[in-house]
Amino acid sequence: MKKSHINFTVELDDKNIPEKITWSASDTPNGETTETKSMSISLWDHVQKNTMRIDLWTKDMPVDEMKRFYIDCIGGLAQSSLNATGDEVFSNALNETCEKLVKHLENEMKQNK
Repeated sequence: MKKSHINFTVELDDKNIPEKITWSASDTPNGETTETKSMSISLWDHVQKNTMRIDLWTKDMPVDEMKRFYIDCIGGLAQSSLNATGDEVFSNALNETCEKLVKHLENEMKQNK
């Protein structure tokens, strides 16, 4: 059986706040390590019937990019839920939430200029 590994490295400051996050995957062609400013990992605990989450971001992650990151995460969940369940109503509701959040973020950006 083939195995694949995904590795995350988080460098912390003296207050345990992430300064740098890097990741690599064994299946990438060149095996390079890539830097990121934010990560969100969700794991389903089938015994407890709940989600375990790891959400980390670096202290230099801009707030507007963080909001965009979460909008993208929700959009990805919409597509994944459609692929996994075929439930278009559920997927569309998530996409509608994304559209509302995009408009909110656009308005916020206009007001801050």
